[in-house]
Amino acid sequence: MNPAIDAFRTPQEAFWAGDFGNDYIGRNEADPAALAGNLHFFTRALGSVRPAPGSICELGANIGLNLRALKLLYPQARQTCVEINARAVDRLRHDGVGDEVVHGSILNFTPGRTFDLVLIKGVMIHLSPDMLPAVYRKLADCSARHVLIAEYYNRRPEEVLYHGHEGRLFRRDFGGGFMDVCPEFALADYGFSYHRDPREQQDDLTWFLFERRA
Repeated sequence: MNPAIDAFRTPQEAFWAGDFGNDYIGRNEADPAALAGNLHFFTRALGSVRPAPGSICELGANIGLNLRALKLLYPQARQTCVEINARAVDRLRHDGVGDEVVHGSILNFTPGRTFDLVLIKGVMIHLSPDMLPAVYRKLADCSARHVLIAEYYNRRPEEVLYHGHEGRLFRRDFGGGFMDVCPEFALADYGFSYHRDPREQQDDLTWFLFERRA
C-alpha cells in the first residue's frame, strides 16, 4: 500500500514520497560506472568488517544502487531495504533487488529483528533535523554488529538550498551525533570520498563505520 502523504510526520517525508522523489529516480539510474564506484566505496568503507555480514539492512534504498554493489561484495548476505517512494519500491521489486523490500518511512520502520550491518547513505541529509536522534536510535537498535553512515559533513549544522527547495538538505557531523546518542557503539573507521576520484564517483561523502561494543 502506498502510504498517504498527508499522514507523514514531516514535510521531508512527503517530499521524497511525492513528485520530487519520482523525478529523482530518473536522475539516478543504474549504470556500470556507478556500480563499480559503489563497489570500490564499500570495499574501502567495510574493509575492516570481519566476519562478512550475513544480513544487511539499508534505510533509504531508492532503486538499490548500494545494494547491488553489496550483493557483489557479500553474495550470501540476506538484504532488507526500506524505501519511502512507491515508484522506487516498484523498481526494487521488479529488478529483484533485496530479499525483503519494505515500503514506508524510516521513522516508522520496526523490523522486529537485528542485522549484522545497517547502513544509511545520502539519506540523513534530507531528513528533518528534529528526527535525527530517533533515526540514530533506529540504526543502533536494528544493528547487531555494525552501522555505516555516509553523508555530507559539516562541523556545525548547516542548511543548504536543494534544487531550489528550502528545508530539504542539511549538513552536519552525523557520525558525532550517532556517537552521542548511541554510546554502545564504538567508532571503528572513517573516511572521505572525493567527488573527483574516478574510482568511486561518490559526492564528497564522509563515512563512519561503527561497531557494537562487546
